[in-house]
Amino acid sequence: MSTLELPAVTPPAGLPGWDARWSRLVQAPDHSGATRTWHVLDTAPDAAEGDVVGTLLCVHGNPTWSYLWRGLASAASAVHLGWRVVAVDQLEMGFSQRTGTTRRLADRIEDLAGLVGALELTGPVVAVGHDWGGIVASGWAAAELGRRGGRHGGRSRVEVAGLVVANTAASWPADAGAPGVLKAVLAPGVRSLATRTSQAFLRTTLALPRPALSPEVLAAYRSPYGSAAERDGIDAFVADVPVGPDHPSRAALDDVSAGVARLAAARVPTLVAWGPRDPVFTQWFLRDWRERVPHADVHRFASASHLTPEDPAFASVVLRWLDQRVLNPGADAGATGAADAPAVPTARLWAALEERSGDASVAHTPAVVEMRADGTSRAVSWELLGRRTRELAAGFVAHGVRPGQRVSLLVPPGADLTASLYALLRIGAVAVVADAGLGVRGLSRAVTGAGVDWVVGVPKALLAARALRWPGQRIAVADLPQVARAGAHRLAAGFALPAEPAAEAQAAVLFTSGSTGPAKGVVYTHGQLSQLARAMGAVIRIGPGQPLVSAFAPFALFGPALGATCVVPAMDVTRPATLTAAALADAVAAAGATSAFLSPAAVVNVLATAGALDEAQRQALGRVSTLLSAGAPVPTALLQRVRELMPLADPRTPYGATEVLPATDVGLSDILEAGAGEGICVGRPIEGVTVAVAPLDADGAAGTDLVTTPGVVGEVVVGGEHVKDHYDQLWATQAASVDVRPSATLLGAVRPGRWHRTGDVGHLDERGRVWIEGRLAHVVVTADEVVTPVGVEQRAEQVPGIVRAALVGIGPRAARQLVVVAEAARPVRRTTVADPALSQAVRGATGRNLAAVLLVPALPTDVRHNSKIDRARVSAWAEQVLAGERAGRLA
Repeated sequence: MSTLELPAVTPPAGLPGWDARWSRLVQAPDHSGATRTWHVLDTAPDAAEGDVVGTLLCVHGNPTWSYLWRGLASAASAVHLGWRVVAVDQLEMGFSQRTGTTRRLADRIEDLAGLVGALELTGPVVAVGHDWGGIVASGWAAAELGRRGGRHGGRSRVEVAGLVVANTAASWPADAGAPGVLKAVLAPGVRSLATRTSQAFLRTTLALPRPALSPEVLAAYRSPYGSAAERDGIDAFVADVPVGPDHPSRAALDDVSAGVARLAAARVPTLVAWGPRDPVFTQWFLRDWRERVPHADVHRFASASHLTPEDPAFASVVLRWLDQRVLNPGADAGATGAADAPAVPTARLWAALEERSGDASVAHTPAVVEMRADGTSRAVSWELLGRRTRELAAGFVAHGVRPGQRVSLLVPPGADLTASLYALLRIGAVAVVADAGLGVRGLSRAVTGAGVDWVVGVPKALLAARALRWPGQRIAVADLPQVARAGAHRLAAGFALPAEPAAEAQAAVLFTSGSTGPAKGVVYTHGQLSQLARAMGAVIRIGPGQPLVSAFAPFALFGPALGATCVVPAMDVTRPATLTAAALADAVAAAGATSAFLSPAAVVNVLATAGALDEAQRQALGRVSTLLSAGAPVPTALLQRVRELMPLADPRTPYGATEVLPATDVGLSDILEAGAGEGICVGRPIEGVTVAVAPLDADGAAGTDLVTTPGVVGEVVVGGEHVKDHYDQLWATQAASVDVRPSATLLGAVRPGRWHRTGDVGHLDERGRVWIEGRLAHVVVTADEVVTPVGVEQRAEQVPGIVRAALVGIGPRAARQLVVVAEAARPVRRTTVADPALSQAVRGATGRNLAAVLLVPALPTDVRHNSKIDRARVSAWAEQVLAGERAGRLA
């Protein structure tokens, strides 16, 4: 390292997002006792007692400087009686003094302590750290906690009030190599060249964020590191990565790990903010944090990489967390899970399976029937399914699967999936279920983000797991018989399965469809899963001994919980639209089923292929008395056509989401009785569920107040005991989803934390029925009004020649115009403007002064339902088209 010393200076003027008034130079003793000069970002250096609620002590990593925290500093400064932000430039880094001294991890922790003393900080202090600065911040917080007599201050004027870490380490094995891409940097002859001689390491790090940082921001980050001498600290920081048991900083890192354990034991509020695309601090580090600090709140910023504080939402998430977890603990009761949950029914999802498999009168009747493309079928009895479930449970334990571990199930619906799921639930493992319809990228994001310990899947899935570097050990579906045999031997030898998991223990992570944004993991406890199954049983109207044809994979798994025979039709379950009318009829006939559960996409294709039915198949469908379709609205015209195919059925379309299903229930007769309205009628809340709305303001935003006043348009909010426990590793998303203030009439109807903001907009009518008018994100706000899309789209679709329509807005709000983009009854091969007569008919039917009516070959919809239109994409596309730009294909 160079022995050249450089003085501390203040940053140059004009850095984007940087307030020059924040900069100050502070002298403080370092670990050796020598006085050093630091450059410090300080938003309130003259704050008197009562001027701020506390201090955020922010520590950057390598190769950044305090500029990393400018967004947090700005946001905190904008809050009345907010937080003081003190962000340091570590010595040898940023604009702080270059002393020519080699600083190890332990030195940096002591250096920080010296600076805190010199600043004379008092009151609550939250340590905030990123990258290797997160290790320094954690080490300081743990040392301060021990030195000062506990979390609440003791003899110190400083209270360690919390810890916020972003893409950093709590530990690292002594026998492991360098983490991630640091292996290449630490290769012989590479480190100094990459870190000091050139700007390669600096530029590579700054290139990680997506979207990319602007040239001005990149220049600001590079400004203190223009010369090789100024980059000595970058080189030394990389050299101090404690790789191997003999590294000089190994003991210090072990001390930090022990300190993190002390912070966890003291239950210091902790937020782990994570960028999942980080090539250095990978999923391993996040999992390590979760294991070492079980009470920590975790929020994953889906698109973030290494520089998590650069994510646009970072500052708002941190400030919200500080408000709820540090300043007002307990005020958000239930916001992150079932800590406040009352006693729930003790019956578990597998109770009915165990009962029927041991009941001689029904044990040999079918539990699962799998239909095959060649017209044959395979029936699995209750006795066999129950036995295989117990054998798999014992076999999974023998393979090393433990309670609480996460297991991704990538197995086609059928007996193997059913037995595997119930076996994992029985031993207390957490099943991770993601729809293959997410695509390779979405599925990979879901499995990796969930932090699975095991992957059970078909060969194709396991090949993808290997190629995409999914975490977890692997078990092939072909190996399940071997797992079961191992379990059978253990059971025969007297092995006892683990104790049943508690009702409040996590049972499953179910991923949303990804049709309204990145797929989110929705966590359910065992108690909530059993409640969900009962609610579904009431809506499906099935119970013990009643067969159900399920062409919607997630709900095929609830059959055994209800004691019902589940029939899986011959189809590609990852693509519901592949279900044909003949396949459905054959499945109904095979089990004598009178109930069927189809996705909206499956309904469409069943109707489209009904002409190929023979007489026997038509008679089979004629015996169906209950047909349900959920996940997305089904047009009334399609439901009426379903009734023609199944005259005994009153087609039902329960409303809900992965987070709460079902919420309401409605049949075709109810819809016809309700008549035309603004939106889609989804019926009344089911028993035990309360539905309210959070009214929209003039900007199209939904507040937190909840009302049930008829006709008031707002975000639909659902409350009930089978609402999700929480979103997985999405603390801020979960907190926002339960952020409501019920009116006086709703107080007591639903416990705090058992509400869910659906993201849909709609209203209640005079009879308590719920009407859905679209997605909150798709509301169009013009200079004069707030327009919800579905009602306008429905009226457009009544015009002859229009099959499906999407309403979007284009242009700035002051001049925003409404546009309808539609699929025509006579399909077009390329985008075209509707002819004047059709355009005028659409304008007349909608009652809107539309800027344009565009016809397209197809609108972009989700894979799972083939009905949820991506209006945000349509809007951006229409904006380009009408501006005369090259927009490309829409779908």
